[in-house]
Amino acid sequence: MHTDAIKENIIPKSITKEQAAVIYAHETDLLNMALFSITAKQWKARQQLPKRNIRGQATIEQLLVLAKMNSC
Repeated sequence: MHTDAIKENIIPKSITKEQAAVIYAHETDLLNMALFSITAKQWKARQQLPKRNIRGQATIEQLLVLAKMNSC
């Protein structure tokens, strides 16, 4: 739902796929900042195992909040 909302309401139709990817990344960072108080890039820089991702380490409660934020 969140991806569709971004596509329909935020991303202009006249931009490239690369530019759209930047917008999606920015929107994802906004959600990460709201939920985790850190971007995925900042989180990865602090981790010793670079293959992990911030959402993969989230608690069930955080994932539920994220799901709610994505559905709005």
